[in-house]
Amino acid sequence: MKIKLFLDGAEIAQMKAAYDARQVKGFTTNPTLMRKAGISDYEAFARGAIEAIPDLPISFEVFSDDFATMEKEARKIASWGGDTYVKIPITNTKGESACPLVKRLSNDGIALNITAMMTTVQVREVAAAINPESRAIVSVFAGRIADTGVDPVPLMTEYVKILADNPNAELLWASPRELLNLFQAEQCGCHIITATKDLVNKIALVGKDLTAYSLETVKMFYDDACAAGFKIV
Repeated sequence: MKIKLFLDGAEIAQMKAAYDARQVKGFTTNPTLMRKAGISDYEAFARGAIEAIPDLPISFEVFSDDFATMEKEARKIASWGGDTYVKIPITNTKGESACPLVKRLSNDGIALNITAMMTTVQVREVAAAINPESRAIVSVFAGRIADTGVDPVPLMTEYVKILADNPNAELLWASPRELLNLFQAEQCGCHIITATKDLVNKIALVGKDLTAYSLETVKMFYDDACAAGFKIV
């Protein structure tokens, strides 16, 4: 497959294992994942991850809500080295567009990952804001779009076309819900898809015989019923 698989997580040991096994082509993190992983020192975590994985892209997100502070954080993150992308949310919590900040940072050559995107308007505005000489990842949360009952495939196909004139911009299918999304993202022409470790592990199921898989499922139910001591009398 042409699409690149990025591991989404915030546990350095897990990230390093995927790196050593060459399972993925890059990594993404976010404050929510970091909080779930019990991380309290953002910079220490990020520097540790960069040291463990110096030559694959890793995205680290700013967390302030005002753009002036967000810019300071972005420039600090960019200074940490490695193949670091700075994640910028498409808006702040007031719904104000981050595109002016994206434009300033991109013009200064900072590799960006613009995140939490879902709409065509957002993609068009970001496409206009990023400098074609600078690397950028456009992260569209296709999984969340699907959660609303909307098929993300036509949208992602359109977004690939919007970014086609920028050789350094990559469309990322974010928040996949199942392994099928990997194949859908590939068919759309997406450059990257993120996945949690659980989803990455499911790649081993690709091409599995469904009769055998059915039997394994039956055995699982049987074994669990026996282990639980269930009886119907």
